[in-house]
Amino acid sequence: MRIIVTGGCGFIGSAVVRRLIGFTGHQVVNVDCLTYA
Repeated sequence: MRIIVTGGCGFIGSAVVRRLIGFTGHQVVNVDCLTYA
């Protein structure tokens, strides 16, 4: 399964990405604009 996470470069998003990879083993696609708010 492939999971898409938007905003995964922030504090909460990166924790979600790490948790998804660590606990599920699924592929994770991170989409983030990487601009300074």
